[in-house]
Amino acid sequence: MIQKIKTGCIADDFTGAGDAASFLAEGGLRTILVNGIPGEDFLLPGDCEAVVIALKSRTQKKEDAVRDSLAGIRWLNVHGAEKFYFKYCSTFDSTPEGNIGPVTDAILEELGEKMTVLCPALPANGRTVQNGILYVNGVRLEDSSMRNHPLTPMRESRISLLMKPQGKYESLELSRDLLGQSEEKVRELVEEFAHTHTHGYLIPDHTDDEDARRIVRLFGNLRFLTGGSGILKTLAESLKTAEQDEKFFPGVHGKALIVAGSCSVATRAQELHYEHHGGNVIRLRDDGVLSGEESPEVLWKKICDFSGSVLVYAYDTPEGLAEKRNEEGRRLAAKIEETLAGTTLLAVKNGYRRIIAAGGETSGAVILALGYHAFWIGDSIAPGVPVPVPLEDPEIRIVLKSGNFGQEDFFLRALRITGEVNE
Repeated sequence: MIQKIKTGCIADDFTGAGDAASFLAEGGLRTILVNGIPGEDFLLPGDCEAVVIALKSRTQKKEDAVRDSLAGIRWLNVHGAEKFYFKYCSTFDSTPEGNIGPVTDAILEELGEKMTVLCPALPANGRTVQNGILYVNGVRLEDSSMRNHPLTPMRESRISLLMKPQGKYESLELSRDLLGQSEEKVRELVEEFAHTHTHGYLIPDHTDDEDARRIVRLFGNLRFLTGGSGILKTLAESLKTAEQDEKFFPGVHGKALIVAGSCSVATRAQELHYEHHGGNVIRLRDDGVLSGEESPEVLWKKICDFSGSVLVYAYDTPEGLAEKRNEEGRRLAAKIEETLAGTTLLAVKNGYRRIIAAGGETSGAVILALGYHAFWIGDSIAPGVPVPVPLEDPEIRIVLKSGNFGQEDFFLRALRITGEVNE
């Protein structure tokens, strides 16, 4: 008998998958996060109601992103998913070669669905859509700090224009004023658009929780939806059919290792806050990482000299990042991820039970090094940042955050929720 799960989601990177999974869990669905497409020997827990598959499609070549995304959708379909969701970054991807359009088109065609929504907003983290334009903390995406993102620089803010070079189909913008009219009128407009298009994208405004409820009410019946995580809690609430005991994962004892490869403004503020409040820190030197002088083994010895939890981080200014947007810079970034991941593995092998990682690429490298494949989703540290608990080792607590997520005191919050701050 095929197990029925309420919704199946593919995400374009690991932190994005954690983001999606956290809101599904908050909405009341027992949620499993799987790193990569599960193998044939993977057994889905019987009380699971939602599955999120973490892919690497955000920065893959288009052909690879489409292939892996379709493989994830097919796995979810075979395992009884009733609804499908493609989760991507809440600041989209403004490069003409971006993968959001090709992946969305391929899934629409695979499932035989006519329409989907493009809903990247996450108001809890300052990402909103107004009149079809994506904003970050009230600033147009193209004018925000994301403009110079090292992997996906954001140079356009209107979602329909972002999709034009990526996708094959037309968009219908649905302003908040229009969505505020009768549901019958909105449905008539959408049906008229659908009647004249083979496939298409609906772009609803989304600035707060009431907008999320309106979007789910109007479009939650679609079999395939796309976006950030802003509507996922509301969608989960609409899919939940019975009360179940929540999964509870208490904190564990022992020191924590915090690693940060992200150089985002948010992560830098979190590092400074942690250090200002007495946290132990080790700052990586670019030349030391590249030469191997600051290898995982060397860093591990330094970590052992501290009596409590330690933060190991890389740092650069926006100007420095801009200068390193070349082959040498990419080599340094890869080496930093490799170094932080290797250090994390040494910590776990030596009894550390709490790992906190900042940065999407860093988080992916850490999970790959640790070798865990599936996780129950526990409490959230911040909107979109949960505590994944490995099915393979339920005594481990892991926190993985996108560079731009989390409050200034995020690292201290993470330490409190996963165990003790001063251990």
